[in-house]
Amino acid sequence: MVGKTILEIFLLIVGFVLLVKGADFFVDGASGIAEKLHVSTFVIGLTVVAIGTSLPEAAVSVVSAIQRNGETLVGNVVGSNIMNILLILGIASLICKIPVEKSSQRIELPFLIAITGIFIGLGFWNSGYQWYDGLILLVLYAAFMVYTILMARRTRVSLADGTVATQIVTEVETEVITETKTGLKAFWAKVKFKFNELKEHTWFLILITVIGAAMVVGGAELVVNSAEFIAEDLFGIDPKIVALTVVAFGTSLPELVTSISAAKKGDMGIATGNIIGSNIANLLFVAGLGFVCGGSYEVAFCATNYNDLIDALVSLGCAALLLACSFNKNRSLNRITGVIMLVCLVGYYACLFVTRI
Repeated sequence: MVGKTILEIFLLIVGFVLLVKGADFFVDGASGIAEKLHVSTFVIGLTVVAIGTSLPEAAVSVVSAIQRNGETLVGNVVGSNIMNILLILGIASLICKIPVEKSSQRIELPFLIAITGIFIGLGFWNSGYQWYDGLILLVLYAAFMVYTILMARRTRVSLADGTVATQIVTEVETEVITETKTGLKAFWAKVKFKFNELKEHTWFLILITVIGAAMVVGGAELVVNSAEFIAEDLFGIDPKIVALTVVAFGTSLPELVTSISAAKKGDMGIATGNIIGSNIANLLFVAGLGFVCGGSYEVAFCATNYNDLIDALVSLGCAALLLACSFNKNRSLNRITGVIMLVCLVGYYACLFVTRI
């Protein structure tokens, strides 16, 4: 048992390393592709990055449906959406101000609130979800993707001048570093320079985006499996609580490391677009796919108590809080916003553990 515990802790650490480095590659590749296509990073974050970072949730959803484990399916989706807003945006806004797109205030965030209400309504109506409920959610997601593609065509911007200027600055800085450093430092400076050169090629940007996504998903899988073992087998925590906490946090780790990495690199569009897009994807694509893959299996919702409804309403409140916090003179999330979100997160999980354990 001791050997198994040590192995799981080691895999947990490996998973975190894959998540962090994978997020770096993923952000670099996604933002580079946005520049090449002359598309805003917000649109890339809302679609490509959001889908990529939602892959762990999708994997957990499908496996849970096949294994007839509805508690993990719903708990993972709802818990991830709560984590994405309160934890991820809370931490990211502590690091730096995160601007909110005007379209997010008018369209994406109200849409997120609306589909959260639809998700709650579908489950509450029959005390569960059938395969056709999943089909409804998938159709809504397809409609959202069509809207996003049309928006991308209208908001194309020319980034050629900025790209050239950045390239020139990078080359000059690298030459200075190479000349002033020797030995191992000079070697790593040359590697970094070569890496930046390759980032000028579209094929390389696609490659590091795919590799980064694979590292993020693989890392998340390791973290979730190891954390589940430690939580359930070592401490005997209830599976529903594990789904809302450990699994939700683990599958939200890609969004966490990606958004923080993007915020540090100044890619604010990816930081916000990733979270909004991921929450929409979780409710419509991830949950919808899980319900459809479940076939005749009905995923219970408020069948024995109202805990599911309470958790879903909390996720609805999180979306409303994000929208409300974006309405200020700078139209951005700041440190005060971050503190409010983190306090709400601690309060919710404190109530969760006190009332259900």
